[in-house]
Amino acid sequence: MRDHKKLRAFHLADELALAVYQASRAFPRDEMMGLTSQIRRAAVSVPSNIVEGCGRRSQADYLRFLDMAFGSLRELEYQLSLAHRLGYLGKSVSDTLQGRCQETTKVLAGLMMALR
Repeated sequence: MRDHKKLRAFHLADELALAVYQASRAFPRDEMMGLTSQIRRAAVSVPSNIVEGCGRRSQADYLRFLDMAFGSLRELEYQLSLAHRLGYLGKSVSDTLQGRCQETTKVLAGLMMALR
């Protein structure tokens, strides 16, 4: 069985999820069931899918879950951009989170390429 704790992609995704939760605390209350919820779900989906993939027996299943994590990561990038344009995230926080998304994307894509 694969150990997700040994993967840099997991650690980056986990740190990103924590940062997204902290940043989204300042979103308007009326967004709690809207963009706040969407962003948080996408952020948690990335490390969650990595962990679930590591628990799968076949390489194909592992890659499928990594691919889902990748999709959630791209979704999160858009949602963070939207939150910034709506004025929910300041430029500095938005830039930091986008940078973390990009780094996580590169590392996750590299892992997927290595497995293929």
